[in-house]
Amino acid sequence: MPGFAPRFVQPVVESPLPPAFRPARPAPATAAAVEAAIRKAQAYLLSRQYPEGYWWAELEANVTLTAEYVFLHKVLGTDGERTRQFEKIRTYLRRQQREHGGWELYYGDGGELSTSIEAYFALKLLGDSPDLPHMARARQFILARGGITKARVFTKIHLALFGAFPWEGCPTLPPWIMLLPDWFPFTIYELASWARSSTVPLLLVSDRKPVVRVPGGDADELYAEGRAQADLSLPNPAGPLSLGGVFIGFDRMLKLMERFDFSPRKAEALARAEQWTLDHQDDSGDWGGIIPAMLNSLLGLHCRGYAPTHPAMQKGIAAVERFCIETEDEFHTQPCVSPVWDTGLTILALLDSGLPNDHPALVRAGEWLLSKQIFRDGDWRFKNRTGPAGGWAFEFWNDFFPDVDDTAVVTMALHRLKLPDEAEKQSRLKLAIEWTLSMQSKNGGWGAFDVDNTLEILNDIPYGDLKAMIDPPTADLTGHILEMLGVTGYAAPREKVERAIAFIKSKQEPEGCWWGRWGVNYIYGTHMVICGLVALGLDPREAFIMRGTQWLNSCQNEDGGWGETCASYGDRTLMGVGKSTPSQTAWALLGLIAGGEGKSDCARRGIEYLVTHQNDDGSWTEAEFTGTGFPNHFYMNYHFYRNYFPLMALGRYRTFARA
Repeated sequence: MPGFAPRFVQPVVESPLPPAFRPARPAPATAAAVEAAIRKAQAYLLSRQYPEGYWWAELEANVTLTAEYVFLHKVLGTDGERTRQFEKIRTYLRRQQREHGGWELYYGDGGELSTSIEAYFALKLLGDSPDLPHMARARQFILARGGITKARVFTKIHLALFGAFPWEGCPTLPPWIMLLPDWFPFTIYELASWARSSTVPLLLVSDRKPVVRVPGGDADELYAEGRAQADLSLPNPAGPLSLGGVFIGFDRMLKLMERFDFSPRKAEALARAEQWTLDHQDDSGDWGGIIPAMLNSLLGLHCRGYAPTHPAMQKGIAAVERFCIETEDEFHTQPCVSPVWDTGLTILALLDSGLPNDHPALVRAGEWLLSKQIFRDGDWRFKNRTGPAGGWAFEFWNDFFPDVDDTAVVTMALHRLKLPDEAEKQSRLKLAIEWTLSMQSKNGGWGAFDVDNTLEILNDIPYGDLKAMIDPPTADLTGHILEMLGVTGYAAPREKVERAIAFIKSKQEPEGCWWGRWGVNYIYGTHMVICGLVALGLDPREAFIMRGTQWLNSCQNEDGGWGETCASYGDRTLMGVGKSTPSQTAWALLGLIAGGEGKSDCARRGIEYLVTHQNDDGSWTEAEFTGTGFPNHFYMNYHFYRNYFPLMALGRYRTFARA
């Protein structure tokens, strides 16, 4: 594969544990202290670059994906080949259990039901007896929160694969949605890219409804009301007269049709879903660049009779393995891999901190990024008939799903580098910017992967209980696109820019901040918007921008840092509230500096926090999850966020102070 070494490598794995030594009091933000912190951070990141030119660190999530790795190989019958991995997974899952008995959705959340059910069930499949003390504590935690019947849909589907939950309690996925014509109000392309790539193969699983009987494959002890009395009805908190109630009624009709085997053109629809799944496998074996799509695709093809030895299955299984991290005694799975994102942001941080734009490490990184640009049509083409191909994806391989966020970061990074073939670079960047501009939605904003992916009723279907079925435009992404236009100086059509600014203004919260879709949360969204608007040329003293910087000032912690809990997605009173972290402190500082507040007392104290909390090796420590997958349901800890964002903030602070 061009642009990636054929050898298997592991991402940089950062320890979440703090070093033994911490300064007792904040270090002053003197020019010398800032300079020393910058030099150490630069050296640290440069030492972490791969020979091929990219940077890549672990993308940490909750334990469910590792549990589902176990489920996959139990269903495929390939578990016997993974005795070593399974023993290490057992160690990993046991260590991730918290004192309260459960497992967390994100660091410090107090435990989450579905996450705990999947971890418990995986341990049981791996041979842990329910009578062991840690299993008893887990069971008590799960039952106290309502047991299996209160779990999310995907947890129930995974349990149903083993007969631990009845298939009739899962939402029906009719395969005939594959046959709906392009002009129909709903097709699979109304689903977000991640939902689409995970759902189409799941149609094959839902049709077959396999039940694999293996030792430990029951979970009767996790039904709070007893299995015989389990309520298998689909939850609908809004009541029977709501839109959700209508969809539940429709699900009952679909189940009745299944019972009487009435499904016109089912064979044709299943064949189309099968072919779609095969067609969307990258040459590397990946599907959609995310583990749920990869696991579901393998399960779906298995339900269509594909043996683990089939070439598509072999490539897919190998791709899953590349998402896994193995240490001496643990084994776990990442939800995704982030080399393009990590590389682009690391380049920007090193440039912001004063590294020359023709530094050999940066040139090597730039050449690697150019090798990852995608020139083929992907799923985005379904709603975007005019834009040229030329974006970047998040991962090593994901040709069907480039995204505008990665494309904006890479474009800014490459624009600022001096590469051997500048003419070629400029032609590539022109394509990337034109592709990004063509991805603007009607309301003026940008979603991540598709144009006008806004059919909100899809979040009300029983299957969509994570409320993540669509990819609507958001302020943070739109701010990033505007920053790209400002940094590159590209002469975008005025009408596009004005609609984008109007969209951002419409999304500002009464408090002055902006919600963050892809980072936690209002701190992330606010800094992205301010940086984008000011880079584009707007006056930072404009009233609505000043309201954003004032909000950032208002939520600074006493220690000088900033932090925000993932719980702020569900509770607005927690916006900007949380333990200080290096990444969120850096975001707040970037917003303040862009907003003209780089010489304020708040900015000085924030810099002191970063300088004080830097480790001796130039890195920072951060156990908190500050990356967002699905608000309220899935979060991530990017292990390099704690390093390149603080360096970026220190570099821009130094530049601002010198002005």
